[in-house]
Amino acid sequence: MIGAVLAPVAVLAQADQTGNGSQPGSHYTLNILGKTDCTPADTNPNQGHTIQVLLVGGQKASDINGTTNNLLTIDRRNKIFLQPGDDFQVLDGNGCDGALFMLPTNICYKVYARGLGKPGGYADITTCAIDSNGTTNITDDVVVCSTSANTIRLDRTKKKFIDVTDELTTITIGTTTVPIFDSSLYGYFWNYDNHGLRLAQIRFYPVDCPE
Repeated sequence: MIGAVLAPVAVLAQADQTGNGSQPGSHYTLNILGKTDCTPADTNPNQGHTIQVLLVGGQKASDINGTTNNLLTIDRRNKIFLQPGDDFQVLDGNGCDGALFMLPTNICYKVYARGLGKPGGYADITTCAIDSNGTTNITDDVVVCSTSANTIRLDRTKKKFIDVTDELTTITIGTTTVPIFDSSLYGYFWNYDNHGLRLAQIRFYPVDCPE
């Protein structure tokens, strides 16, 4: 069921009626705020829809791709770890030491993103995970990230939403693409490499699942 839900989904054929690049209809909005220091998650009044990350911080996906890391040793700064569930929900809004975001596996949805806020800056978002290399020994586990073509760059000069469904719900390694939460990998996360972007806005729109 997870693969069917989170693989690329059918889009309801409709023009952009919103004027901002997204589609009309009910949706969940996630705000990723760039901060010089993150507020502890338990004191964040908007934790349900907000994740804080370092305004300038994180790692390039290309720098961590293939490195020997597991969930115990990985640098957690500006990483948004993903957990399957029944709803969209921020479980830990402190991205300075690893945020946690729940994505539903019981519905199909489209994802749109844009950069906002002043001054300028940009952020690169890449889906990554950890490969156990087929062993139970975590010392040989490595980080794998989507190819550079599947990295999203958001900046405030482009205020319209762009469709990022495939980039944020799948991971492409070489010529192989699998949905997030696929059992071939574990510890899925969005690597958020921030270069001064104060606000990334991500919207999730439920859509009809393909038959």
